[in-house]
Amino acid sequence: MKVIAINGSPRKKWNTATLLEKALEGAASEGAETEIIHLYDLNFKGCTSCFACKLKGGKSYGKCAMQDELTPVLEKLKDADAIILGSPIYLGNSTGEMRSFMERYVFPYLVYSNTLPSLYPKNIPVGFIYTMGVTEEYFDMFGLKKTIEVNEYMAKRIFGYSESLCCTDTYQFDDYSKYVGDMFDPEEKAKRREEVFPQDCKKAFEMGARFVKRQKTGKTQN
Repeated sequence: MKVIAINGSPRKKWNTATLLEKALEGAASEGAETEIIHLYDLNFKGCTSCFACKLKGGKSYGKCAMQDELTPVLEKLKDADAIILGSPIYLGNSTGEMRSFMERYVFPYLVYSNTLPSLYPKNIPVGFIYTMGVTEEYFDMFGLKKTIEVNEYMAKRIFGYSESLCCTDTYQFDDYSKYVGDMFDPEEKAKRREEVFPQDCKKAFEMGARFVKRQKTGKTQN
């Protein structure tokens, strides 16, 4: 059993990465082998609209034809039993690296057909972990609910199952006094970091464990 986490944040030791590590800890607690991949370590681009992955009889049908540092990652993901994608929210959406990754990872498996919606050969759970400085009351303003719904819809269509975890009102800076940010209350931010973030870490842990249990059950039934 292999669970891979994809970190779409430029930070390797902050909110998003921490939650992904907790999710992997949960997966490991159920006996899974785990790995985290940091997208900002890789030199790659998003989809170039070459459509080689859709060409009938083409050698790249059903897979991305581009060759760069993301290519071996996409190959590795084929062997995963669960995938967990993590990203902070920048300007109302996932980071550019995460969006580019999703274009390259998801689109080749998507079939423009009503009878065969996906070329992915198995059913796996795909989790999304989002971190953001805003509170839930701003979800509608930034269209976050729709973004989350669309990502889950695509993941379910291609891979079979998906769920999301949203960590809101996050602690963004080590020292708020060093940055222009008077719209925030540093004490309230610190309090939430101390009281709420551990709960989010627990939810991430449970997601990782739940995914492995789900796959174990599915394999037993199969």
